[in-house]
Amino acid sequence: MKQGSCRAVCFVFWAFIAVVFVFGDEGIANLQSRDLDLFDGSNGYTWRIEGSKFATKTDSDTFPKITQVALGPTAIKTTPDEEQTSLGVWGRFDRQGYNWVDVYPVAADGGNDAGPAEIPIPGRVKELDMWVWGSNLNYTLEAYVRDYTGIVHVLNFGSLAYEGWKNLRVSVPANIPQIKRVLPRLTSLTLVKFRIWTPPAEQVNNFYVYFSHLKALTDIFEHRYDGDELADPQRVQELWAAGANN
Repeated sequence: MKQGSCRAVCFVFWAFIAVVFVFGDEGIANLQSRDLDLFDGSNGYTWRIEGSKFATKTDSDTFPKITQVALGPTAIKTTPDEEQTSLGVWGRFDRQGYNWVDVYPVAADGGNDAGPAEIPIPGRVKELDMWVWGSNLNYTLEAYVRDYTGIVHVLNFGSLAYEGWKNLRVSVPANIPQIKRVLPRLTSLTLVKFRIWTPPAEQVNNFYVYFSHLKALTDIFEHRYDGDELADPQRVQELWAAGANN
């Protein structure tokens, strides 16, 4: 009887150890702040813009417009003469309503015919963080991210009804999948676009919004195991490309 009880206790103990070994890393974190884009073209992406139905279009001009400007928030300067670059949005609509402006990335080397690209976000993302200049218009800003299943999720940065530069942050909900049961377990999100919304009661005849210093707070911890190199997609492609049976 005692021998059977001892075996049962040992079985439970080793089962517990196995569970901790497999799933224990979920409670461990290595949080880091990673720059996603300084809006200066240095990360291999440029940005394009698109407006909804009533965006102003005339024979001589088309809105919305987008450009880089050589200014940014003083609060993040490390020296008074540090050069900064921001992304400028200039919009106009012919009528008030639920208008929107989309700002989306494309590959910098794709030329004029390049289609939308998506920016990979490393690790398991906890927050997105961006400096945004507002002119006290009652607009809202959203970020769209895609998970590994292809589903796009909307993250609400909030209102742009303030004056000047402000650091906006949005948390990534835990229900957005960023990890799988099978290897490779980590499945990074990608940034699809930003969207600016105008409400029906706010003026839309002429407005500006500026973006600066986009970054992510992300957990880059991954537990190590024998053979983890074979769960790295890039390394797997290298190994197969170099295989003798090709």
